[in-house]
Amino acid sequence: MNFSFLAKYWLYYLIGIKNTVLLALFTVAFGVLIGIVLVLGRISKQKWLRFISTAYVEFIRGTPLLVQLFIIYYGLPALGIKFPNNKLLSSIIGMPFSDFIPGVITLAINSGAYICEIFRSGIQAIEIGQTEAARSLGLSYRQTLRLIIFPQAFKTALPTLGNEFIAVIKESSIVSVIGIADLMYKANVIRGNTFLPFEPLLIAALCYFLLTYPLSKLLGYIEKRMKYA
Repeated sequence: MNFSFLAKYWLYYLIGIKNTVLLALFTVAFGVLIGIVLVLGRISKQKWLRFISTAYVEFIRGTPLLVQLFIIYYGLPALGIKFPNNKLLSSIIGMPFSDFIPGVITLAINSGAYICEIFRSGIQAIEIGQTEAARSLGLSYRQTLRLIIFPQAFKTALPTLGNEFIAVIKESSIVSVIGIADLMYKANVIRGNTFLPFEPLLIAALCYFLLTYPLSKLLGYIEKRMKYA
């Protein structure tokens, strides 16, 4: 086992960790928005909205993430859709932001389908009597969702949303195949420079663990507090 390369390449791992966390934050932020739109469609009274939302969720959950990544990365430019760039964000992540966007889009689209199901399970956990009571008090359907259903559903779903964030951190390693400079990509660069096939990956695995383990403990603490709130 030879870890002497860390003296020279430790900064690579720090940059990779930073980009992985940024990727996960962007993904979950947009994924939540997508999930909310989808769950509104899934619980809608309109059959066509339910059909579209259900079809989306089932298709995304039934296809590999790698295939979805390639469809976005190669398919959208083939259709003439160009990814915008930003100098400030490019300087932060150390690569063109336009190259970063396909990973965010793919992971957000994928995560949105799972977040939709998380919200839907949270909504289904709420007793139907609360909806009936709200409607009997004169609240409209939208007011009932906004004031009664969604606040409780979000509280119920919060621990699972945290787990989704942890899952995104790990799943984001797949974007290294299209050249996004995340933690896994940097580890592969180090492997190529040092000709060490195993040790850089072991350090990368340790970095992922150090990212996810404290988060899982924090989520466990929050979940326990919420039970007594």
